[in-house]
Amino acid sequence: MVRLTATTVPGVSRVVLREVAAAQCRRAVRAALDELGAKAAAVVVAGTADMLGCVPGALRVFYGTDDFVAGASLMGVRTVAVQRAERRQLAKADIVLAVSETLCRRWARMGADPVLLPNGADVEAMSDVEHAEPAGDVDLPTGPVAGVVGHLSERLDLEMLTAVADRGISLLLVGPTPRTARLPGLDRLLARPGVQATGARAFAALPSYYRHMDVGLTPYADTAFNRASFPLKTLEYLAAGLPVVATDLPANAALQPGLVRVASTPQAFADQVVEAIAEAHDPALRRARRLEAAEHSWKGRATQVLDLIQGATAAPCGTARERRT
Repeated sequence: MVRLTATTVPGVSRVVLREVAAAQCRRAVRAALDELGAKAAAVVVAGTADMLGCVPGALRVFYGTDDFVAGASLMGVRTVAVQRAERRQLAKADIVLAVSETLCRRWARMGADPVLLPNGADVEAMSDVEHAEPAGDVDLPTGPVAGVVGHLSERLDLEMLTAVADRGISLLLVGPTPRTARLPGLDRLLARPGVQATGARAFAALPSYYRHMDVGLTPYADTAFNRASFPLKTLEYLAAGLPVVATDLPANAALQPGLVRVASTPQAFADQVVEAIAEAHDPALRRARRLEAAEHSWKGRATQVLDLIQGATAAPCGTARERRT
């Protein structure tokens, strides 16, 4: 693996400079390949950057890891600009990958022929949580602990977490924490006894934090962006052997029924957490959760992408583009 960091003009959030920067990045990729003496079979772009055509003749793969248009406000960019970039990517791509059925359907209505490619989990990294050394910086009262791993952001429904804390269940929040002004109610939640936010932690350290948890939470708000997502945290909780309680997102339907408890109101969410804690350490259920996570490993996802690329490059000239249209 070779990582390229391209040098571009400053101010790339501005329209003209963004185009200049994209052109500089395309040239940097071609120059790097020449220097390596390498040939690219495919270019995979997991975003709206105008990079699909950076290597002439290479297969162009657009990977929609989120609904970029629905998330424009979260990213602090203009929706109309993201819509324009999305249409460009769909028109240029030979293969379109979408992270969820919801995004697949939206892009199909736009004339694309997307392939479903949900998120995956690093199953091996979470396979031995029970024997991990507990994280030394966790300071919570004795009793059950519900955890959230990932960014604390506007994507979360804090009312769900507050309802859990109201039941006397400790909350362990592991991940980057924004300024509380950006997430109304977060300061009040963090001030409660039995609630701890650790801040960002390295991925390799996560098993030590999962060791403290009895249940993993995916308390996403009901938004268009979240409905088109496939939460990575849900898969990681299962890979760690934890029961999961999540809000009612379409992605839950892709997982084995019974392994993810679903609720749509704060009180129902807290009820499900209480029930999940009661079965948290059942050995048979822990095995079932891990087996389900193994069906969604990153290794399996990578194999799927490689098969698609190899199948398209082995097809007669033009077949991949004709399939798209």
